[in-house]
Amino acid sequence: MPARVFRGRAETIDADREVSERLLDVAAAGDPAVRVWTPHRQVAFGRRDACLEGYDRARDVARERGFPPVERSVGGRAVAYDGATTLAFARAEPVADFRRGTDERYERLTSDVERALEGLGVALERGEPEDSFCPGTHSLQAGGVAAGKLVGIAQRVRSDAAVASGILIVDDGELVDVLEAVYGALAVPFDPDSVGSVAAAGGPSDPDRVREALEDALVGGRRRVAERVAVDD
Repeated sequence: MPARVFRGRAETIDADREVSERLLDVAAAGDPAVRVWTPHRQVAFGRRDACLEGYDRARDVARERGFPPVERSVGGRAVAYDGATTLAFARAEPVADFRRGTDERYERLTSDVERALEGLGVALERGEPEDSFCPGTHSLQAGGVAAGKLVGIAQRVRSDAAVASGILIVDDGELVDVLEAVYGALAVPFDPDSVGSVAAAGGPSDPDRVREALEDALVGGRRRVAERVAVDD
């Protein structure tokens, strides 16, 4: 069974999100779909954030720092993308019974991400430090003295397809500053030292190299049918 691979990003945040939605439709038609890309600069808030008293202020502080605020449909708390060194990844697959397979999809994706990063020289541990951004059960942190959260994973399931997706920080850049401001406005605990990166953990700082390794891992041994979605990534 081939895997449809989507590369690049669309011209706007909204158009780019529509590309990601297409992965589920492709999977529902029978083919797995994979995407690893560099999203536009933004802070993506979770639905839980929108219920908090400080949500409007958090959106303002993100915007003041040059990170357009958006709201996402999966995951927990806010995540930030710097538009250059923060990757997103997703793998969509057809499902026969939406009530089954959730844990198995989480495990396979986590293992594939581990394999890709360890192949780039990054020592990893499952879990995350206390007071991390977007805290969740399915996270990866760097091992040793460079401990910090590198990866967060979420999942969305429809009756006909499921997508497991996440964020991977290649270099933290400006992320700590905007996350600290956003979480402060939301009055949600956040430790700036909990943010890790591939580069800080001894891996490459080149997002293209990390993207290629991650795409290889997510596709596995399947034949690729690649589609270029845009020209600005």
